[in-house]
Amino acid sequence: MAAGRIPESTRALVIKKCSAEAKPLYHDAVLETRPLQQLKQGEVLVKMGAVSFNHRDLWIRLGQYPGINFGSAFGADGAGTVVASADSNDTLLNKRVFLTPMRGWDSKPDAPETDRSFGILGGGHNPPLGTFAEYVVVERNQVIRSPDHLDDVQVSAWPLGGLTAWRAAIVNAEASKDQNILITGIGGGVALLAMQLCLAKGANVYVTSGSEEKIRKATALGAKGGVNYKLKDWPSHLVALLAKNSGKSAKIDAVIDSGGGDIMTQVNSILKLGGKVVVYGMTANPQIKFTMREVLKNQRLIGSTMGSLKDLTDATTFVSEHRIVPVISHVLEGFEAAEEGFELMKRGDQFGKIVVRIHDKVNAKL
Repeated sequence: MAAGRIPESTRALVIKKCSAEAKPLYHDAVLETRPLQQLKQGEVLVKMGAVSFNHRDLWIRLGQYPGINFGSAFGADGAGTVVASADSNDTLLNKRVFLTPMRGWDSKPDAPETDRSFGILGGGHNPPLGTFAEYVVVERNQVIRSPDHLDDVQVSAWPLGGLTAWRAAIVNAEASKDQNILITGIGGGVALLAMQLCLAKGANVYVTSGSEEKIRKATALGAKGGVNYKLKDWPSHLVALLAKNSGKSAKIDAVIDSGGGDIMTQVNSILKLGGKVVVYGMTANPQIKFTMREVLKNQRLIGSTMGSLKDLTDATTFVSEHRIVPVISHVLEGFEAAEEGFELMKRGDQFGKIVVRIHDKVNAKL
């Protein structure tokens, strides 16, 4: 018998297929009331306190993401409190947790255990659940205790972006004390978390952005400086910054990149011999140019996609130890305001994560 009171239903923001005549294609996000299933052995019920957007939520609505499961809930990120469990003696009862944003990668150091097992929460079939709901039934071993120094709004901004940032910056780029790290496209959730992780490691962080305001904000958070990637000669501006801070011979040790495209040829001259470029996205171009110049310099290009459950556990411990607080751009009040979140992502002018705070409903049916 489950411990804790289980509501009969929950409201959830779900993906609905738009009409065939819709131009441009843009699937609907609909708030629905759905029955809650009874808890099975090994499951808990999480009352969500806050959820956050990722670009994949927008890409799903635009029909630009594979394997869309119409009728499923949006959202890979969310935090809340365990209010019921299939185990009446569960030590997680009444504890604050966040949901792991993926399935199918437990601890293997290089990649998921099998080719087809990996999946991300929200809008898909594997797994068939999302965080954008008032209550979520989830496997007990797929929640992690929330860091004590963060509230639900802040925790909801951590899982997917934090895991991606940790894998890219700490596992693959191996950022460490006194290294010079370049993070491109600052302002997005992953880039900002990567910057915070690298700073906590003691690295010197430089950034790029198409917005001078975002560069200023990143510098205020601890970056050594930044350059505008809209300038054709932006690498030469970065050379000047490096020389000013670390001497004329200073080079970049590693690049954490979300753009792809010409990144290797752009940084070739400022990246040290044997330096790494870790790419976790390709917003500029889905192909990356890699030439013999990079080969002769032993420079390495590394692909990085999310990470394992072990990575996420390690990263969350690090966040707790260093009391890192994810950067929040906007906090929206309730799922009724979710459409504003999609519009904010469309515009792309956010600095940090877009979060929906979930409120109690007085008429919630118990």
